[in-house]
Order: sequence, then C-alpha cells, then structure tokens
Amino acid sequence: MDSTEALINFGLTRQEATIYLTLVCVGEFTGYEVSKHTGISRSNAYNGLAGLVEKGAAYVIEGSVTRYIAVEVLEFCNNKIRQLEGMKNSLIKNMPAPREDTEGYITIKCEKHIIDKMKNMLEQVQSHLYISVSGKVLQALLPQLILLIKQDIKVVVITNPPFTLEGAIVYSEKKADENQIRLITDSHVVLTGEITQGENATCLYSKNKNLVDLFKEALKNEIKLIELEKREEI
Repeated sequence: MDSTEALINFGLTRQEATIYLTLVCVGEFTGYEVSKHTGISRSNAYNGLAGLVEKGAAYVIEGSVTRYIAVEVLEFCNNKIRQLEGMKNSLIKNMPAPREDTEGYITIKCEKHIIDKMKNMLEQVQSHLYISVSGKVLQALLPQLILLIKQDIKVVVITNPPFTLEGAIVYSEKKADENQIRLITDSHVVLTGEITQGENATCLYSKNKNLVDLFKEALKNEIKLIELEKREEI
C-alpha cells in the first residue's frame, strides 16, 4: 500500500492526501503555492487545505499571508487512532444487546476479510486451537500465535516445511493445495476454505457442532497420518 492509499484509510480524500504529501515534502505553503505545485485548481487547493486542518492533518500559520504546514505523520495517525478508539468504546457501550450467535454457515469472501476473521478468532481463543494452513498464511498470523503461546494456549499447527514455532506443536506436511485453510478454536468455531489472492478467496465460518466435530476428526486423522509417515521414514 502506498502513502496516498494509507492516508485515504486514515480518513483523507485522495486530493487531501496529495496536498498533505506535498506539505510534508516542501514544508510551509500558501494555498496558491499548493495549487501551482500540485496542478490542483486554486479553489480545490483551498478546500483541500481546509479539510486537512479540520481533520487534524495540517496547521495554519497566521501572518500577512496564510500558510499551511503538515502535522507530523506519527502525531496525525496517533490522534486519529485515539479518536477511533474512543468512538469504538462508545459504540460498544451503546449498541443494543446482540442476538444469540447462530449455528448456521457464514460465507466470508476476499483474502483480506478472511485474514481479518482468522485474527479475530485467534484473539478470542480461551484454551486451544488447531490450524492447518500454508507457511505464507502463518506469517500473517505469527505475532498472535506467539502471544497465545505466551498465554499458555495450546497451539497445534499443520503446515508445509520448513516452519518452526517455539512452544507450538508443529506437524510438517507437504500440502497438495497450499491455498486450503482450516482453523478450529476451542473445539467451538471452525473456519475452512481456500485463501487465494484477492477477491476470489472464499471460506466458510460456523459454530455448528456437527461441522466442528467433523473437521476436528479430519485434523486428528491428518495428524495420525503424518506421525505414521514419520515412523515409516525412520
């Protein structure tokens, strides 16, 4: 993700992001200078600068001519995160009581959303988890897996070699389909499917006991097969 896209994710418009990056590079600028430097029309340049000031991304320097300077990026990001954290807490506090969790089957699409769901599942683990994924996917989850191990959570990993994770039970297996994922947490929730790049990835998420038990048994059998193959190699 480039700087412009990152700034858009922090609430700036594309035009405001362009102006912000210009201020970062050159320092103080008037609206006229911003327009001249970026090619943005003068009216849009002033509107963009006003937007940056309102969103906490720029300061106004008063003088005979009004000039603008970018707020340091770390300060801007931290301020935005604090605002969002406050809004998150308020939203959680004031939300109506949720309905009971469904035991149905939920389809999750897009690689990014699937990774996010996996991370959220890991954050809610109470005692143990089984995960069967490629080493590439594991890299995105590694910080959380390390944290769980430190919390004495049982972590069982089935993945393609080479992969090591101190404190986890790791089974190495040359996977025929490295896009396939299976994650079971606390013998309660299952996520399974394929995690290809982009929007083509599709996974099934469920708390259905029968499905969870089915995939638990499948993973146990897979582990037994790996152990058997190891013994035969010795």
